[in-house]
Amino acid sequence: MQSGPSIAHIAAAIGDPARANMLTALTGGTALTASELALEAGVAKQTASSHLARLSDAGLVAVEKQGRHHYYRLADAEVARLLENLMGVAARRAPARVRPGPKEPALRHARVCYDHLAGDLGVALLDGLIEAKWIKADDAGLAPTRLGVEKLGAFGVDITELRGLKRPLCRACLDWSVRRNHLAGALGAALLTQIYARGWARRRRQSRVVEFSPTGESALKRALPLAR
Repeated sequence: MQSGPSIAHIAAAIGDPARANMLTALTGGTALTASELALEAGVAKQTASSHLARLSDAGLVAVEKQGRHHYYRLADAEVARLLENLMGVAARRAPARVRPGPKEPALRHARVCYDHLAGDLGVALLDGLIEAKWIKADDAGLAPTRLGVEKLGAFGVDITELRGLKRPLCRACLDWSVRRNHLAGALGAALLTQIYARGWARRRRQSRVVEFSPTGESALKRALPLAR
């Protein structure tokens, strides 16, 4: 007898390789058309539409219509977190292989995970915020301290405003490449928004890679506490 919610429907939707590739493409937080997702999945557009209907039925993606185009995105941050966790499991269970060229090291260094910073820099940022006592981590989860509210406010992040949003303020998200947590939630998204606004980094086109300029990465390390 089943003792909890059935995971089979969700697992079956994710389990197809084409659909898994589509979902992975959407973890970058950008909405994509069916044609773009067909290219990501390596299938025909008509086949992609069938896969997207399956993902939509499972509640994993949402669609927005603009003019003649339909844009697909992940349903919410919870789905993004599920996929990031699955990537971590896959990375640990996958057979050993030779790493490809520059693309993968760049993904490991800094990338976007839905709408927040992940990779080496994302993990170092969360560790540094905890070490500097800007964020406290306990059994209840993550939360900014009084010092953190003050310091983050000086950085341009209004914690009071973020608390009013309909999403968790701070969440730990298991990083698939570092296999430790980076910062998700409204605060994680706000910090990445500030990083972009200051011109320290930009999103690489058609990629999850977040590219920091040398001066931008140095500025980040001066402005925010990053663990070494």
